[in-house]
Amino acid sequence: MANHIMNTYARLPVTFEKGDGATLQDSEGKTYLDAISGIAVTSLGHAHPFISEAICKQSQQLIHTSNLYNIKNQQLLADRLTELSGMEQVFFGNSGAEANEAAIKID
Repeated sequence: MANHIMNTYARLPVTFEKGDGATLQDSEGKTYLDAISGIAVTSLGHAHPFISEAICKQSQQLIHTSNLYNIKNQQLLADRLTELSGMEQVFFGNSGAEANEAAIKID
């Protein structure tokens, strides 16, 4: 089989096929603790019914809206985070690079 994926990571010889909570199962049926959770993602576990339902429900409304527009749920979350933290504002970014750039630009 030809490998058409650019070699930007030193891939390990394992292929995960499904997950359940904090565990993953590979193509050979071996179970692993998912202590990494992927790159640039939040670890919410795998196949949790509540999270799956929330993702499904949201996907029936909107998958993604740019930060160029107002996003009601984002505003509600920002309101709650500022209430809990005592801070005045929240920055929602897509990556650590964006977070660092914003931190540098804050005056």
